[in-house]
Amino acid sequence: MPGQPDLGRADLLTMLAELTAKPAAEVPDRIGSMELAWLVHLIEQRYERRLDLTDDDLAGIRTVDDALVVFRASLAAPADG
Repeated sequence: MPGQPDLGRADLLTMLAELTAKPAAEVPDRIGSMELAWLVHLIEQRYERRLDLTDDDLAGIRTVDDALVVFRASLAAPADG
């Protein structure tokens, strides 16, 4: 996928809303380990590639905005294989 991935904050909130069974507008900004695992899974499915995330990347994700920055960077990196 050339250029910046078409992943936005609203996309992440919608994905989290699926997990929490809440409207996207009511999804909290803080992300726990279960929410993070859910997001990684859905993003890998959506973009049909494995995210190459380090432990430091994962440890730095505390909010929706943190996740967006890390996921966009990972998706923008060349895919292995």
